[in-house]
Amino acid sequence: MNLKYFMTMAAGATALMTVLAAAPANADDAKLEALKAQGFARIAIANEPPFTAVGADGKVSGAAPDVAREVFKRLGVPDVVASISEYGAMIPGLQAGRHDAVTAGLFMKPERCAAVAYSEPVLCDAEAMLVKKGNPKGFKSYADVANDQSATIGAPGGGTEEKLALEAGVPRDRVIVVPDGQSGLKMLQDGRIDAYSLPVLSINDLVKKANDPNLEVIAPVQGAPVYCDGAAFKKGDEALRDAFDVELAKLKESGEFAKIIEPYGFSAAAAMSTTREKLCAAAK
Repeated sequence: MNLKYFMTMAAGATALMTVLAAAPANADDAKLEALKAQGFARIAIANEPPFTAVGADGKVSGAAPDVAREVFKRLGVPDVVASISEYGAMIPGLQAGRHDAVTAGLFMKPERCAAVAYSEPVLCDAEAMLVKKGNPKGFKSYADVANDQSATIGAPGGGTEEKLALEAGVPRDRVIVVPDGQSGLKMLQDGRIDAYSLPVLSINDLVKKANDPNLEVIAPVQGAPVYCDGAAFKKGDEALRDAFDVELAKLKESGEFAKIIEPYGFSAAAAMSTTREKLCAAAK
């Protein structure tokens, strides 16, 4: 092989390597580049403190959006823009491209893991019920509600609590879909439902703000599992999810993760004690 031929081949190889280095490692890396150019990521939330919250001024806060905002910032996406959605509409909205991610306490379950690409765990919580003071119907579990032929329970539409109540045998007509926490609180106070179910931290936040001595919290609900959420991404956006995971891991390791979520009442240790793989493989 003469020297001229060798140098030509080497130059060609170098040029090819330069092109490959400049190209995205995966086709869907383009999603992150598009978000960087856009300057924000569209996230779906539920306005369910302390998971998510929207202030009177429209400012988005809560543990899940705060974590997402910091992670996206570290990825070069300066801000997040949130839209409020019912839990049952979040995954369809994500799949339809109306959101770039769901950061709303959307707990990981096998069927959801099959529909979306979850990040590693972010927020963990158990289930609770809000009832009248003294717990007049003696509820300790969703099965207790099912066994009381006259009892009704309120829950977010498409949420974990609605599913758990139905799985425990509460008839569909006795599981009342409630759009938000304040509506559930008012329905319970007015006697239109006998219990209102949300995660423990959400119920505690609701009760604290209500300052109503005639209410009582039952927590945790017996027989209900402890769940963890993660940021949910559209199938096909795994490269974006993976990039999110890298920065989330750094956030956890540095201690910044705990500083963000623990003022809201969440445990960083709980989120760091499990994995997406374990949660997605858990029994339904």
